[in-house]
Amino acid sequence: MNIARIIKENQGTIVDVRSLEEFKGGNAKGSINIPLQEFSQRIADLKKLKQPLVLCCASGMRSAQATQMLSQLGIKCCNGGSWLDVNDLQLQTK
Repeated sequence: MNIARIIKENQGTIVDVRSLEEFKGGNAKGSINIPLQEFSQRIADLKKLKQPLVLCCASGMRSAQATQMLSQLGIKCCNGGSWLDVNDLQLQTK
């Protein structure tokens, strides 16, 4: 999956998997916050989002875990790395 294309062409949804407190401290434009620790209770919500999901966090570690978990459930997604990486891609695609 080409993450830059997904972001540029608004082909999916950016999901920030950090805690709400971290998300409030800064986030990628247009992203939604679903903390990784809530994933098991929010699978139905995640399946309803426009796919592919671009998952991000602080460093790319939690989003990698989330990507693996959701991929096993058949949800199209990719690891966008840190929210700052995703933010940089948004700026590059304008």
